Amino acid sequence: FLYGIVIDSGSSRSTVYLYMWPGEKENETGVVTEMMNCRVAGDGISEMKVDRQKDVQSWKAFQDCMDKVKNAIPAEKHKTTPLFLGATAGMRLLHEKDEERSNEILLDLRRFLSSFPFSFQNASIITGQEEGLYGWITVNYLMGNFIEKNLWNTYVRPEGEQTVGSMDLGGASTQIAFAVQDDLKGQDYMHVKLYGYPYNVYTHSFLCYGKNEAEKRILDIILQESSDPTYIMNPCFAEGFNTTYKASDIYDTACTKKPNNYDPDQEFFMVGVPDSDKCRSIVRSIFDFKNCSSSHCSFNGVEQPPVTGDYMAYAGFFYISRALLMNGTNDLDQFNSSVRKFCHTHWTVLRQEKTWIIPKYLKTYCYAAHYVFTLLADGYKFDKETWRNIKFEKEVKKTSVGWSLGYMLSMSNMIPSEVKQISPMKNSVFAGLIFLFSALTIVTVVLVFIILIRTCY
Repeated sequence: FLYGIVIDSGSSRSTVYLYMWPGEKENETGVVTEMMNCRVAGDGISEMKVDRQKDVQSWKAFQDCMDKVKNAIPAEKHKTTPLFLGATAGMRLLHEKDEERSNEILLDLRRFLSSFPFSFQNASIITGQEEGLYGWITVNYLMGNFIEKNLWNTYVRPEGEQTVGSMDLGGASTQIAFAVQDDLKGQDYMHVKLYGYPYNVYTHSFLCYGKNEAEKRILDIILQESSDPTYIMNPCFAEGFNTTYKASDIYDTACTKKPNNYDPDQEFFMVGVPDSDKCRSIVRSIFDFKNCSSSHCSFNGVEQPPVTGDYMAYAGFFYISRALLMNGTNDLDQFNSSVRKFCHTHWTVLRQEKTWIIPKYLKTYCYAAHYVFTLLADGYKFDKETWRNIKFEKEVKKTSVGWSLGYMLSMSNMIPSEVKQISPMKNSVFAGLIFLFSALTIVTVVLVFIILIRTCY
């Protein structure tokens, strides 16, 4: 077996993925599998270089995960195992806010990762567009949509040649990617050639529209609209729930505008006064659905072709749909009514019913469910018919769905742009061969019949 390591450094955490595949020369599609993953304890890397004590814990957590991965790979394979780190929206935001700190963090990570006995390739910030494209490659690679081997052990394009669209919801950004017809062009279209076949992929990433950053923007609106700054009623919180936020929890990001006389230590007491309609209205207010200079837009004036075909929604999309207990039901009206029911369930009941969700996340899921519905229905324009084509998934064939596998496949040239293929036989040639074979069969049967008659008489 051969191995590859990708560290997905997102806005809220880092995860180390170890992939393995048979070491054959002509690698069959779909055989790369996830051997293990290790979630690095603590915050995302964009929180480094602020608190020295926290940094010590972060490096120890990184070391623990890297040691686990190292022990899982045979020692003789260490040198040939590629190691990549890709940082996403959390570091994109930090790079905008404090380029020097973001560069220092990446430099420290490169030094740290170079100390391991692997073939360290790079630690870099990937663009939102790349993140979307790599997610799309992961989804379709795992589903075997690019290429497969036929009975004669030859690579062929699967029947129907359909790919699946990809939707990713992270902490600081969200991505959509899907294949479109070749004649569409623009900054959101990427042309890729995989296994000899060209694909035109529409891919767009919305920075500040990840689950955590969108929540900060919504909390900011609730604060601004509150008549009493010491007792804030939150329509997106469950009845029976209350919490205290520090101003820095909401405003220490490039996604929200700091108020005048900003004090990072100022505290805000929030109490749940559930109102599903009001919550949705606040969620909708962070989107601009009116501004559009082309025939089709998603939101904020971003051009997007109409959604067609099947889609896989993963990461935050999966966890939020699971919290609503959708159980694979892909019905728009049912999703909508589940959101309302969730938002009007008492906090004590939620705690009893949703034991697998820790309170830190559970408190956010009323807002988050409205957010997912708004993003998909009003943003990407999924309707009652097309919503049925969305599958909310966490993994495919025991491999986590995300951008990291597609990134490794692309960076290590494991998906060739060209591949030797035997062209399919033309219909006329195939029909001729069938006729010839049939004629030979009839002649053979007649000859055998004549020989048998002569033998008998």
